[in-house]
Amino acid sequence: MLSKAWKNVLFGLLLCSLSSAHSHHDHEHEDIPIERRQELLAKWEQEFTFTGISTFAHLPHVKCLLDPSVTYDIAIIGAPFDNAVSYRPGARFGPRAIRAASARQMPATSYNTRAAINPYLNWAKIIDCGDIPITPFDNAVAERQMYEAFLELGSRKVHNPAAGRGGISQGKPKLITLGGDHSIALPALRALYKIYGKPITVLHFDAHLDTWNPVRYNAYWASAQARFNHGSVFHVASQEGLISNTSSAHAGLRTRLTGVDDGDYTNPGPEQGFLRIHADDIDDVGVKGVVETIVNRVGIDEDEPVYLSLDIDVLDPSIAPGTGTPEPGGWTTRELIRILRGVEGLNIVGADIVEVSPAYDSNAEGTALAAAQMVFEIITSMVKMGAKGDVGGWYGRKEGDVEKEQEVAEGKKDEL
Repeated sequence: MLSKAWKNVLFGLLLCSLSSAHSHHDHEHEDIPIERRQELLAKWEQEFTFTGISTFAHLPHVKCLLDPSVTYDIAIIGAPFDNAVSYRPGARFGPRAIRAASARQMPATSYNTRAAINPYLNWAKIIDCGDIPITPFDNAVAERQMYEAFLELGSRKVHNPAAGRGGISQGKPKLITLGGDHSIALPALRALYKIYGKPITVLHFDAHLDTWNPVRYNAYWASAQARFNHGSVFHVASQEGLISNTSSAHAGLRTRLTGVDDGDYTNPGPEQGFLRIHADDIDDVGVKGVVETIVNRVGIDEDEPVYLSLDIDVLDPSIAPGTGTPEPGGWTTRELIRILRGVEGLNIVGADIVEVSPAYDSNAEGTALAAAQMVFEIITSMVKMGAKGDVGGWYGRKEGDVEKEQEVAEGKKDEL
């Protein structure tokens, strides 16, 4: 056997060889002519929508939780957790599916005509922070892991402190979480409450209330851990004082209730201080009416933080079948996109897209594609509202604007 002295000598030689190899590598790196580098970039820098490592919209990927020095203005974070569902599982694979479905979004080709900006090539640094490593074996630990991750990522300094919307969210990054089941919203709200120091207004798109008292599932077997489920997330959040019960709203509801009457509505506890917009209300008031109802309820106030929580089952299952608790009679993707565009003035400080369960999706990946598009719409609104002023856009133009712009363009062409 080698003596301790010889082991120390060999260890020292190993370190020297590694250092020498590293130095040699750096030397070779420095000797590459700039012309050669430019040639390689010209040949191989371009990516196609179907190439590259799968990140959301081909954004840069950084393991943000491992590096406290990483800064950003908006971050995508995955929460692959589905141990709190009451029906079909599989949402733990949602982040992967949504990222894959976002492949046709690329920073260089994502100009949004309705907002007149490319959100990926604007003032905001937007990155994909990867996934929170969440245990599938212990829900109490998982709950804590998500809270600590959201708090860590949401407490970072922003990359562009001079930019942003202003008000209470100035200097604070925004997180968009890819779920995961809807229970992930609870640790997210806990973190936001800690960061902002006040109750958070929740704008909740869902077929279901998600305000069920957990004892309704089975009071005999009620337990502390049973409270953490995807159908009771806002009940628990309200009990903990995390959310505003005077400005929050449900939108897209079409769920069945418990019992033989509407007691879930008429006998609410404090957790039911939500305005309710049902899915079929859109038939009576249209998209514009839904938007006006939401804006009047939530309000546009830079000092009131809003969390947008979007369960993909708000869409009709004929469009988005890949979800855990599908309900017929939902909105179309076009309707939901227009609603999201209409509420862009809200002070959205964070968002989630949850309950995408790709095992039940079609081969066309319609559910994941819809989720990816909703993320794009939310990012666009966050960036537009932080751009300090109205940057215009295609939608909402007055009649004749297009013709006037065409005349201006023709005039400039004649000058040339």
